[in-house]
Amino acid sequence: MFIAAETAGASNIISMIWPFVLMFAVFYFLLIRPQQKKQKQRTLMLNQIKKGDKVTTIGGLHGTVVELTDDTVVLRVNDTTKMTFERSAVNNIVSSAPSLEKEKA
Repeated sequence: MFIAAETAGASNIISMIWPFVLMFAVFYFLLIRPQQKKQKQRTLMLNQIKKGDKVTTIGGLHGTVVELTDDTVVLRVNDTTKMTFERSAVNNIVSSAPSLEKEKA
């Protein structure tokens, strides 16, 4: 009789935990995993920025990359204005500069 009570208690705990496991799986596949994928693509894009690329910042400023460091990007906004931004402030690359390999060919 004591063994039957332990078995019923164990199955009761499993039935209580199952919805939480299911909710975590749903959150992982609908929220966490797509966000990680998007972050990986953004990091790749930020690492591929090079001089001559036309970019847009998060604030909507359009410019051409003039200088690059590990953390900063200097953009030429017009003929005389250069502005320095954090690399993470770049939202997207509008058009990429032609690579040196294509110019030599």
